[in-house]
Amino acid sequence: MKPIVTALKEREQGITDALASADNARKEMSNLKSENETILAQAREERMKMLKEAKDQATAIIAESKNTAKAETSKILATAQQDIENMKAKALTDVKNQTGQLAIAIAEKILKKELAGNPEQQAFVNSVVNDMKLG
Repeated sequence: MKPIVTALKEREQGITDALASADNARKEMSNLKSENETILAQAREERMKMLKEAKDQATAIIAESKNTAKAETSKILATAQQDIENMKAKALTDVKNQTGQLAIAIAEKILKKELAGNPEQQAFVNSVVNDMKLG
């Protein structure tokens, strides 16, 4: 009977070892599954973080581009406005100069006509011109 009892004990020990081994394998698989889920959760979190950072950077770049464009537009408009003001002032100065020259030319012609036949007035004009030269 001893060989049967020994065989049964060996079989029982083998079954116990197999069950323990299976239990260890199940625990290890459970741990691996848990680790995999943790790793996946971390990967998802990292992906979300990277997407948020990328979106934030894109938003910042767009905002900076808009600000740069606005500043450049304002600068161009200010320069254009100044150019317009300068051209307007130059045009007004030119018109005033032409008007003044025209008025002088007309006055000169009128004075020549009026003074041509009167020696007394001619003497007065010569006197005024000489006073202006001296003064």
